[in-house]
Amino acid sequence: MYVEDTIVAQATAPGRGAVAIVRISGRDAIKILSSIWRPLSEKALRPRELRLGDVVDPLTGVQIDRALATVMRAPKSLTGEDVAEIQCHGGSYVARRIVALAMARGARMAEPGEFSRRAFLNGRIDLVAAEAVADLVEARSEAALRQALAQLSGALSERLERLRDEVIGIRAHLEAEIDFSDEDIALPSRAEIAAAIGRLRSEVATLADTFTRGRIVREGIHAAIVGKANAGKSSILNLMLGTQRAIVTATPGTTRDVIEDSVAIGTLALTLADTAGIRESADEIERLGIERSARAASDADLLVVVFDSSRSFEDDDMRIIELAAGRLGLALLNKRDLPQHLTVAKLRERGLELPALVVSALIPEDAGRIRAELERTADALTAPPSADRVAISRERHREALLRAARSLEAAQNSACDAMPPEMIAVDIMAAGDALGQITGAVTSEDVLDAVFREFCIGK
Repeated sequence: MYVEDTIVAQATAPGRGAVAIVRISGRDAIKILSSIWRPLSEKALRPRELRLGDVVDPLTGVQIDRALATVMRAPKSLTGEDVAEIQCHGGSYVARRIVALAMARGARMAEPGEFSRRAFLNGRIDLVAAEAVADLVEARSEAALRQALAQLSGALSERLERLRDEVIGIRAHLEAEIDFSDEDIALPSRAEIAAAIGRLRSEVATLADTFTRGRIVREGIHAAIVGKANAGKSSILNLMLGTQRAIVTATPGTTRDVIEDSVAIGTLALTLADTAGIRESADEIERLGIERSARAASDADLLVVVFDSSRSFEDDDMRIIELAAGRLGLALLNKRDLPQHLTVAKLRERGLELPALVVSALIPEDAGRIRAELERTADALTAPPSADRVAISRERHREALLRAARSLEAAQNSACDAMPPEMIAVDIMAAGDALGQITGAVTSEDVLDAVFREFCIGK
C-alpha cells in the first residue's frame, strides 16, 4: 500500500568511502533538507542544482558535515515525488547521523526497494524496469550488464505491451460480436480469430522459451566439475581460478563438500563447483559428499568431467560417462604430464559424447585451452536462435507467460470449436491479465512485495 509519507536512507553502500549519499523522498523532503542543510551562499537552491553547504543539527546548531545538496521536484524525479539528496563525506557515522537528523524532522527509514517501488507506483518505471535496476546492481558480467540495460531501456516492456495490445485487439473483436450481433457489421470469422490467437500464442511461447538463456546471462553459468576420486578435479578448479582455492592432496576423497568460485568466461560469469569424487564409499561423511556432488551435477547448466589419463579405464569412469550422458559440457583428460594409459578414443568407445581435451592441471597454459572450449559451450547456451535478442530472465516472467500461453490455447480451442464469443473472451482476458502482470499494468500487493523485497535499502 502506498503511504504518502517521507522516507530517507543512505543510497550508497555502507562503510568507509569517499562520498556517501543520503536520499530523502516524499512530500516533506525539501522542507526536511532545508531544516538540516544550510547553503553557504544566500542564493536559493534551484531544482537539479548541486550546491555546497553545511549539515547542521537544528536543535543544537552543531555542524555535522560540509556537504553538497540537490533537490528534484515532483513529478520529474527518481520516485515521482519531491526528492532531496545530500552528498556528504564517506563514512558510516556521518551518513547515519544525517539519516537520524532527517528522521528527527519527520522522515522514516525507507524499506528495501521503497524508492524504486514509489517510482513504479508513480509511473516513472514499470516492473520490468524496476527489476532491471536490481539486475544492474547484481550484474557480475558484461553480458548480464547488457541484458539489464536492455530491459531498463524498455526492450522487453515494449515487446510485452505489443503482445498485450494484440490480446486486447482480439478481445475487442469478440466484444463487438457480443454487443452488435444483430447489426450488419463485418467481423472476423471464427477461423480468422483462431488463427490470430494461434499466432499470438506461438509468439508468447517463444518468449517464454528464452527464460533459460536470459537466466544464465543474468545469474551466470553454473558448471559442476565431476570425476572419480583423485582424478584432479580440485587441481582443475585451482588452475581455472589461478589460485589455490581447493585443498589438493594425493589422498583420494580429500574433497568432502562442494566448493564454489567464479571466473569470467568471455562476457559471462562462470561459477565452478568442485565436487567430491564419484565412487563407492563406506565412509559416511564421504558418502554424503558424493550425494551432494550428484545433486550439484544435476542442477548445473553444464558439466566439466575429469578423467585421469595416467590410469586405465575403471568402473568409476563409466559412472562419470553415464552421469554426463545427454548433458552439455567438456571432458578433460587430466595429467598429460604423466605416462598415458587412457585416451579420448577409448572413452568414445565407452560412450563419451562431450568434446574432450587432453590437459594437465600443472601446466598453466592449459587454462587458456579449457577457457576457450568452455566459452564455445557457453555461447551455445546463450546464443539467441534469431537476431532478436530480447529475453526474459526471471521465474516470475516465465510463469506469467506460460499462464498467458495456456489461456490463449484454451481460447484458440474454443474458437476452433465455434464456441460463443463470451467463452472465448474469458480466456483472452486471462491472457491479457497475465501479460500485464509482468510489467505491472495488472498487479497486486503480493507481487510488489515479492519484487521489491530483493532490493537493498536506499534503492
